[in-house]
Amino acid sequence: MLFLNHFATCYLKFANRPRCPLAGTGRPGYDCGLSTEAMISMDKMLSVWKTAPKEGFELKEAPVPKIKDNEVLVKVKATSICGTDMHIYGWDEWAQNRIGKNLPYIFGHEVAGEVVETGKAVSGIAVGDHVSAETHLSCGYCYQCRTGNEHICQNVKILGVDINGAFAEYLALPYRNAWVNDRNIPHWVATAQEPLGNAVHTVFDGEVAGKVVTIFGMGPIGVCAVALCKAAGAEKVIAIDHHAGRLKFGKEFGADLTISSSDGGDVRKQIMDATNGLGADVFLEMAGAPAAMNDGLATLRAGGRASILGVFPKSFEVDVTNHIVFKGIRLTGINGRKMFDTWYKTRSFLRSGKINLEKLVTHRFKLAEIGKGFDVLRKKEGMKVVLEP
Repeated sequence: MLFLNHFATCYLKFANRPRCPLAGTGRPGYDCGLSTEAMISMDKMLSVWKTAPKEGFELKEAPVPKIKDNEVLVKVKATSICGTDMHIYGWDEWAQNRIGKNLPYIFGHEVAGEVVETGKAVSGIAVGDHVSAETHLSCGYCYQCRTGNEHICQNVKILGVDINGAFAEYLALPYRNAWVNDRNIPHWVATAQEPLGNAVHTVFDGEVAGKVVTIFGMGPIGVCAVALCKAAGAEKVIAIDHHAGRLKFGKEFGADLTISSSDGGDVRKQIMDATNGLGADVFLEMAGAPAAMNDGLATLRAGGRASILGVFPKSFEVDVTNHIVFKGIRLTGINGRKMFDTWYKTRSFLRSGKINLEKLVTHRFKLAEIGKGFDVLRKKEGMKVVLEP
């Protein structure tokens, strides 16, 4: 346990620090690369908090979590900013309604790291394992959990939303939620598995082989969805976004046609023209934008499939009668990843080399520089921003 105590003392408060005097000694667990000056106390770590009901965040010292018998302590090696984190940072209507009661707390949920301690009841996970987190913490006993739908558990707690999350140097995680990664996947890439899993769940909510698919929203999940659709044999993938840079990513990941929703063109007409007036077979909503939802439904063929992943900041109107009922479409809400079917599929796609997650990561910052990451994403100057403690 001595090396754990050393890890816990090594608190990294700023980006550039001298190296630890024990570095390079060859003693397992000691090569942390920090200085004696950087060692504060055995129980402190850097973390990113949502402390007030307004836009912003706060960098604070916090206690290193004390794990329970069924938990593992993960030394965070990489964490990344998700669209949900942007909602929380910006404090929009969704965040106010969903997060307000949880303040103050540590947010962030996309993560990759190394297990440095295990609880007494842990099995199948060992110290030294490289892991990512399934962020939906299910109860295991409700109707949904007992019928194979843990991802929509009635009593679910979501990491970084309902409980303390991953924007920190350490994370306590139930061992059932620790997904062991291939060691050849760098941590800064492995942290993006969770959004890739969202794309896998959404794309394979139904058949895509031989289908025409519209994907609204070319954020990281949407771009992954483009690549997945092409890998699964979609006939045509149409990517829609209002930002030229993100449409370029969609094209690079395999989109057959990109449509800008901000250049004054008629999105619906362009989609109908591209589908010979029939409409798309499959509509994937990943933008969380009312216009995207309505355009996608309007251009979905009768009998088509709509899978909705986007988180919308507030309520809005949809023409249910004409776009859903009379067209006889199948519409499904997508929440997270199926536990753990989606994770196995995600692993297979990564091993196949058909999904290039490295290309998705456009920026890497120190955790203490998280403000730069939020700025990059607010300005839409990057795709996936990774933070490394």
